Amino acid sequence: MRDFDICKFPTSSFLGTLTVNCFVMESNLEVMKTPSKLKQHCMILVSKGEGKFYFDNSLIPFTAGSLVFGFEGETFTTDCDKDVVYMYIKFSGNRAEELFRRFNITHLNRNFNGFDGLIPLWNESLCRASEQTIDLASESIILYTFSRLFNSNEQWNGLISSIIDIVEKKFDDPDLTLNVIAKQLSYNSKYISHAFKQKMGISFSEYLRSVRIKFAISLFDHGIESIKNVALLSGFYDPLYFSTVFKKSVGMPPKEYIKKNTRTN
Repeated sequence: MRDFDICKFPTSSFLGTLTVNCFVMESNLEVMKTPSKLKQHCMILVSKGEGKFYFDNSLIPFTAGSLVFGFEGETFTTDCDKDVVYMYIKFSGNRAEELFRRFNITHLNRNFNGFDGLIPLWNESLCRASEQTIDLASESIILYTFSRLFNSNEQWNGLISSIIDIVEKKFDDPDLTLNVIAKQLSYNSKYISHAFKQKMGISFSEYLRSVRIKFAISLFDHGIESIKNVALLSGFYDPLYFSTVFKKSVGMPPKEYIKKNTRTN
């Protein structure tokens, strides 16, 4: 390890509740890139640089401020540049499983961005803790980080609800974009984009297109047969682009859908 790497191991822990194996600051590129099988769960906070984590076959991009969870039994490795530094705590026990369930941390919901504010706290706790107190410091960091994760999720829920509300009211405006909504809500568009995809499982643009196409289908179903009019009413400037999106979403072009709908009626 380099001189500024830190690795501390608790001498005691509360078995069966929350057991901390180690609290580490890692910057050694060779160590990062060497695959290892996780024997405990792992909470990782990136303090510098960017790259990709691999958990078995799952690829997780990260930047400074990313909070990522690894699970016991996974093979873990890192693909990054030489300037990356991250800290991690390995832990296990019944309390760990309870925390994962409470905060819905799963293999599909394991990475979170925007936790730069935790870096000084993690760093200070790791540096100051002695051999006798590293277990308490580690457990405190784990619990506090989960509490911050809860606050972040609450904030995301409110933000996502606001975005969905705006889309439902203004989807027929062809000028409605993520940047427009970000400006209206006073948020960074990249942050909103990440939050939306993290919460909804699809990108904002995919969601907006799906809302518009569903509305277009309802118009066709109610007897409107002008593709140009339906496109405009659904928030599309270009009828040709609308037809392309419609076919990709529905499986047939608008003309075919209209004919099929007419025959059915």
